[in-house]
Amino acid sequence: MAKANLEKNPLDVAGMFDEVGKNYDITNTVMTGGLDRYWRKRTRERLDLKPGEKVLDLAAGTAVSTVELTKSGAWCVACDFSQGMLAAGTHRDVPKVVGDAMHLPFADETFDAVTISYGLRNVHDFEAGLREMARVTKPGGRLVVNEFSTPVVPVFSTIYREYLPRVIPLLGKVFSSNAEAYEYLAESIRAWPDQEDLAAAINANGWSDCGWQNLALGIVALHGAVKA
Repeated sequence: MAKANLEKNPLDVAGMFDEVGKNYDITNTVMTGGLDRYWRKRTRERLDLKPGEKVLDLAAGTAVSTVELTKSGAWCVACDFSQGMLAAGTHRDVPKVVGDAMHLPFADETFDAVTISYGLRNVHDFEAGLREMARVTKPGGRLVVNEFSTPVVPVFSTIYREYLPRVIPLLGKVFSSNAEAYEYLAESIRAWPDQEDLAAAINANGWSDCGWQNLALGIVALHGAVKA
């Protein structure tokens, strides 16, 4: 089983998501108290998509996030390196492509916008992933990273950090029968850079003018940038 640090084995992580794909959506909804739907909507709104634009939804999993993006009228493709996750979303009528974030199977300057939700921290070299996302985006194109982050209220932050390693694996065991996978996910959230450090990394890897918006007191942050 992959250990939760920033040196991920891509095959281990892909295999982990293959295993949990079937119940991934319902587990997320339970763990977030239903806020996952609201966070997907806010991601779409922050991208400010226009009808006819081409959008890459990276780490799309079961493509539930891709379906949300299509409400804008844009053409959206779901891309994930876990075949099991994409297979779990077969019933969702959007294009789906298996692909590694560090070696995307798309030509240069293909997309008007790219987004990745709760997946950047699982990329083996997330900075290389950011550069690859910039490669496939048109000049002036937009990026939105929707990712778990660092709560901004000190007392709440302490409670939240205790919640992650205790409650998330338990819920993962109940809803997916794979507590180890959700232990990894909880630990990877704790190891992830805070809002300011992530913005700096985005700006240093093919993007510019990165800013962020905290949701749920910083449990999640939406980082937005444009292609440099």
